[in-house]
Amino acid sequence: KGFIMFSNSVTNGGKTTLAQKLKKMLPNCDIISQDDFFKPESEVETDEHGFKLYDVLDALYMDEMVTRIRNWIKSPASSDVVTDEPQSACDNLKNVYILIVEGFLLYNYEPLNELWDRRYFLTLPYEECKRRRSTRVYQPADAPGYFDGHVWPMYLKYKNELEENASMQVAYLDGTKSQEELLSYLYSDIMQELNKLRE
Repeated sequence: KGFIMFSNSVTNGGKTTLAQKLKKMLPNCDIISQDDFFKPESEVETDEHGFKLYDVLDALYMDEMVTRIRNWIKSPASSDVVTDEPQSACDNLKNVYILIVEGFLLYNYEPLNELWDRRYFLTLPYEECKRRRSTRVYQPADAPGYFDGHVWPMYLKYKNELEENASMQVAYLDGTKSQEELLSYLYSDIMQELNKLRE
């Protein structure tokens, strides 16, 4: 049995760290990260303000990402990720394989939408998001005004699209909460879903 959950987030919302910690807690768990599918800088479009448009789907090789996920679905047990069996894993979950897909632009990409078993979205208020972003080093580096001119508006646009889509079942999580609190919620929610699958 395969189970796919997805962690989506505003930039610097903490999704990658959460995904890595969850992987250690869950049985037979792999991660696919959207960040691994960015096009090279030379292929990313530039807007009229000179900002590189990284926070749009066209900046990513989404077809490759879909292929990677579908390959995992076909044969999760033979994926090339080495999985450690957590001590807490129950015997009855030995034949369940979990894929965490983490990224920042996934729910409005139609070819992926039918795949998710659970959708999570980490949110952050503007000030906290900007503060966290300023502590990170990017290649290429953020140009002056990039956060306000491109990153934050794209996040708001994307989040509004999600909220307007009534058929999209998304659990919104407060990214300002502690990692421990978020992990605890995610772990118990995923285990509930796995037990439903098993039944």
